[in-house]
Amino acid sequence: MRKKLVVGNWKMNGDLARNAALLEGVCAASGQDVEIVVCPPFPYLAQAHERLVQSGVLLGAQNVAAFADGAFTGETSAAMLKDLGCSWVIVGHSERRALFGESNEVVASKLHRVTEAGLCPILCVGETLEQRESGRAEEVVASQLAGGLADMGSSRCVLAYEPVWAIGTGRTATPVQAQGMHEFIRECVRRRGLDGESVRILYGGSVNPANAAELFACPDIDGALVGGASLEANGFLAICAAAAAS
Repeated sequence: MRKKLVVGNWKMNGDLARNAALLEGVCAASGQDVEIVVCPPFPYLAQAHERLVQSGVLLGAQNVAAFADGAFTGETSAAMLKDLGCSWVIVGHSERRALFGESNEVVASKLHRVTEAGLCPILCVGETLEQRESGRAEEVVASQLAGGLADMGSSRCVLAYEPVWAIGTGRTATPVQAQGMHEFIRECVRRRGLDGESVRILYGGSVNPANAAELFACPDIDGALVGGASLEANGFLAICAAAAAS
């Protein structure tokens, strides 16, 4: 049985005071039968680590450099993230791909650095609305998976399906759409000779307390990568509770 996982991606939000209150609320979910990860912005990793270190809630980062170290101004290496207490790293989020031009090759390099450092990657894949409507959703997702699955040998590694058209828009893939793509992703994992039954696949894309339970009831959805709803403690706790109950 794959244990449910809920990851809160705060994106570029927060300040010291707001973070402190939010972290207190998140820690209240630590006793539930669900694995919980919080990914604050880089400047607040130390603050989050100090509060979470004995809580049972794990710390993650939203991004990582494609390089081990060196003269790369403004970058943060996987080793640095590990030193700050991170155990998880989001790689290949659609906003990184679309806004910062990260190619499948760059994403694969970042994923390699994460696994090399002994951290657990959350590899994000997903199609745009135009790609879905033109019937190319599976082709796009398979292409995004291809470069990364070579480093996904551990069951601790996680995949996250985020339809780009549902991120921050209030639109959500129907349970049938989400389950269909998750089932396809799991089959892609098997085709690569990996253990498709142990790899967890999260759904991301406007997950909220109202739709979480229905999504988590799908057999191939193993949790959620939560954006906006992770910035409000009660809503995030409700999503965690839905995961624990599923």
